[in-house]
Amino acid sequence: TILMCCFQLCNEDYHWWWRSFLSSGSAAIYLFLYAVWYFVSKLEITGFVSSAIYFGYMFIIALGFFLLTGSIGFFACFWFVRKIYGAIKVD
Repeated sequence: TILMCCFQLCNEDYHWWWRSFLSSGSAAIYLFLYAVWYFVSKLEITGFVSSAIYFGYMFIIALGFFLLTGSIGFFACFWFVRKIYGAIKVD
């Protein structure tokens, strides 16, 4: 996320806020896709209600993971931007 933020700032695109959150939170998509693959290949759940509960819980877990990693990526990028612009001396 910090590297993506650095590329954005080098291209003079200063709207890094949401992109830093979404780029680090996108790992949750992988988590949910892995849960789908695990459901299809490993689990032997046949009922609709059981499947709905599984995917419901996995969606909640993926959403929590998205918020967690997105927040960590945003605050890391925020810290990075404050450090690089705090080091600039204007005389």
